[in-house]
Amino acid sequence: MGGEQIGKFSECNWKRPGKSEFGGNKLGETIAEKVFSRKVGKPVRPGEYVVAPIDCAMLHEAFALSWMQLMSAGVSEIWDPQKVVVLFDHYIPAPTERLAAAQMMIRNIIQSAGVAHYYGEREGICHQVMMEKGHARPGALIVGTDSHTCTYGALGAAGTGIGTTEMAYVLARGELWFMVPPTIRFILEGHLPERVASKDVILHIAGKYGTEVAQYKSIEFVGDGAEALSVESRMTISNMAVEIGAKFGFFNADKKTLAYLKGRGDASSTPLAADADAQYEATYEVDQSGLEPQVACPHSVGNVKSIGEVKGTSIHQALLGSCTNGRFEDLQAAAEILKRGTVPPFVRLYVYPASREVYVKAMEAGLLKIFSEAGAVICNPTCGPCFGAHTGLLAPGEVCISSTNRNFKGRMGSANAEVYLGSPATVAASALKGAITDPREV
Repeated sequence: MGGEQIGKFSECNWKRPGKSEFGGNKLGETIAEKVFSRKVGKPVRPGEYVVAPIDCAMLHEAFALSWMQLMSAGVSEIWDPQKVVVLFDHYIPAPTERLAAAQMMIRNIIQSAGVAHYYGEREGICHQVMMEKGHARPGALIVGTDSHTCTYGALGAAGTGIGTTEMAYVLARGELWFMVPPTIRFILEGHLPERVASKDVILHIAGKYGTEVAQYKSIEFVGDGAEALSVESRMTISNMAVEIGAKFGFFNADKKTLAYLKGRGDASSTPLAADADAQYEATYEVDQSGLEPQVACPHSVGNVKSIGEVKGTSIHQALLGSCTNGRFEDLQAAAEILKRGTVPPFVRLYVYPASREVYVKAMEAGLLKIFSEAGAVICNPTCGPCFGAHTGLLAPGEVCISSTNRNFKGRMGSANAEVYLGSPATVAASALKGAITDPREV
């Protein structure tokens, strides 16, 4: 599961050219171009339209809508049940009778359709589960009914979100049309200071370059700073690539990638990176070493300020978790701060681990005990509060600091509430103080 292998490339081969496997010399390729050229069996260039076979299709509760569209077209069989992954994560536990009925319908359908990979409500948030179970691998072309499917670029996979109608077509045909995207490159330089995280990096990028800098483009995050990041930290940046418009958000698949994937799934993986002579639409340099904690202010991911400009803003709720920052290292960073005190009685702190695997690991490491003793409410792995499904909603006039990926007006409850975005450390420090706080000062 997870797609074909894309040949053996050097871990640092983005620094030197290769030769075409299609014969003769060729122009250097970006990662996106490598993926598509191998899918269609010929060299491709940005702006070209192609129809490419899909390695894996991921669906959450939106499976119900895609299946109904499939049935309305007179199709009742999935092209390859072995390449379809289905789970529930947005509405868990089911908050209404209608959603409970939809989930029951999905369970019945996937049993009769023979879908090989069904994780139900037990495993957690779709993107975390896809990576933990080895469905996202270097060079794979993956589509999902969620906009943050670009998270898989942290493992060198071409993941992108699509709508339910497009997904119905994929379920029927196993292919989809794409425009080969141009690629921009962010060179991350230097190591992150203490209590500054990859979430701060992507928020800084969104604030400085805008939320449309990568509109329908592929991004490659490279440089010594990118190489130094853990795989979990890379996932945070790739996850939010869509917040600056990206189709894909790649990191090179290197030793860290292969170490993470070892023992996850059945397929083997090989390194993947762009050629040294690949052509980029633009290149930007980001110095991580001098970065301060960043906060996205209401009501845009691009409305970013340094922590010093917003600290002291009173909060009513703090939210730790989501597909962006609910991984073990995120919980660990928050626990290191929360063990120093307790959350004030009129501040709510909700903790949502990204998956069952993360939940168990946090439990074994004693993190859940720290959260509980600090006054946090520990919840099941779910997307719920991130998009205002049914948990952790905000009342009019309330303010929340969240480790999620979006702070749009009305996204987490009342349209008269305000959501600020920050790193897990910033969320934890703010929860302790009852106001947005610089985690370096706790």
